[in-house]
This record gives sequence, structure tokens and C-alpha cells, in this order.
Amino acid sequence: MMTTATAPGAHAAPRPGLAARIAGRAGGGLIQVFLILIGLFWLLPTLGLLVVSIRDETDNNASGWWTFFTKPAQLTFENYTNLLSSGFTSSFWNTVWITVPSTVLVIGIAAMAGYAFAWIEFPGRDLVFLVVVGLLVVPIQIALIPIAKLYGFLGIFGSIPGVVLFHVAFGLPFAIFLLRNFFVGIPRELLEAARMDGAGEWKIFSTVVFPLAKPAVASLGIFQFLWVWNDLLIALVFADTENQPMTKALQSQMRQFGTNVDILAPGAFLSLIVPLILFFAFQRYFVRGLLAGSVK
Repeated sequence: MMTTATAPGAHAAPRPGLAARIAGRAGGGLIQVFLILIGLFWLLPTLGLLVVSIRDETDNNASGWWTFFTKPAQLTFENYTNLLSSGFTSSFWNTVWITVPSTVLVIGIAAMAGYAFAWIEFPGRDLVFLVVVGLLVVPIQIALIPIAKLYGFLGIFGSIPGVVLFHVAFGLPFAIFLLRNFFVGIPRELLEAARMDGAGEWKIFSTVVFPLAKPAVASLGIFQFLWVWNDLLIALVFADTENQPMTKALQSQMRQFGTNVDILAPGAFLSLIVPLILFFAFQRYFVRGLLAGSVK
């Protein structure tokens, strides 16, 4: 019988650790079941809010929401009918008119600025980018009073465009930082090939760079959309009663009717369902966008 000698200097493969052996024996199926259980537990409050929103106020005061499993007759959509007839629809559309332009403008402006910081040489580029990054640490609260005075001078205080401009201004530093880091990771050869074909900077940006940035743009859109959609502070300061979004409308209901669950629960669920739909629609891009620029 012939034996193979171990080459001098060769080392045996390291023995896997205890955690690695346990994970290997458990298999992917058990881990997936565990993660599914965690996800279901995480969604439990959302399910409870949904059930509360479609139960009568008397039933909500008398028992917990989980009793609907044994008494499904408690469920009714009367709360949503009362909510929509109370003027909440206008607050919903105000939220849409604030959130959509704020998200689109931030993505468009930040994408062009990020491309310029990544691939266009101009005097003071690095210094300007450092200033933009430094704006990330500026808290919103210190700008409320100065911008309120400026809006009053311009005559846009309390209007939807004023709220949109505030969200765009404070959303741009993070957006530029994220997209610039993603654009830097694009191979230079692609841009040089486009320039050799006679493409200008705008052509390169619109046909080469921006289409490759879908993961980063999707994650940025989710961040910006959620931030604006769920915002209450800016709405309280800069939106009047006619232009108030859903968050301010719900807050006013809590101030006037502290136990008005039949209005608050369906309103809160309506404000929740749209971001959930958006997140699940773009979730495949989310993690890729979060890692934008982290690997060279």
C-alpha cells in the first residue's frame, strides 16, 4: 500500500469552530424556520393594529384584539367609512403631494451632484464634498426658526411647497453622499468608452451611470420616502390646517379625542400600509443599495 507524504511546511486545514459545526448540522431549513418565526413575531403589532382598526370601539374597550379569532363577527369596516368621511382623505393626498416631490427631487438632484463629485474635475471639488458631508451632522431643530422667518418673508409659510423645500434641503446631504460613493465604484473604462464614442457628460450620466445605480437609487428612495411620509415635526411647524399631512391630522385627533381609537387606528394603519408596499416592492434593491461604495 502506498502512502502520500505530507509536503514539508504544509498545514492541515483548521478545524471548524463549535458555532460553525452547530450551524452546519442544523442545516438551512431550521435557520429559515427560525427567521420566519422572528419575522412573524415582528409583524404581530401590525396585525394587532389592523384588527383594532376593523373592530367596533365598544369591542376594543371590552377585550383585547386577539379575541377576534373566536368572534370574527366583531370585524367591521365602519371605522374606515367614518374616517374617510371625516376629511382624512385630504390629509392623505396632502401627504402624497409632499412625499412624492420630495423624494423625486432629492433623487434627481443628488444623482447629478453625486456624478459630478465622482467623475467631473472642477476646482474645490473635494472641499465642497467635505462641506456636504459635514451638513449630515446639522440637526433639523436649529434650522426651524430661521427657515420659518424666511418662509414668512417669501410668503410660502404653511404651504405644501414650503414643506417640500425643507425636506429636499435636509435630504440632499445624505443622498449625495450615498450616490457619490456608488458612482465612484463604477469602472472608469465604461465612461472612457462612452467618451470615445462621442458622448457628453449628460449622455454618459443618463445612459450609462444612472441605469447602473438602480440599487442605490431604490434604497435612497425608500429612505427618503419613509422619512418624509412619517414626518411629524416639519409638518407641525410648516404646514397649516389645510395642507396638513396624515401625521399632523392624527396628532390633532389625539389632542382632541385621547381615546378616539376608532379614528386613530384606521388612520395609523392607512399611514403604515403605503410604506410597507413600497418597501416590499423594492426590497431586492435595498441591501445592495445599503452596501453601495463599501467594496472596491
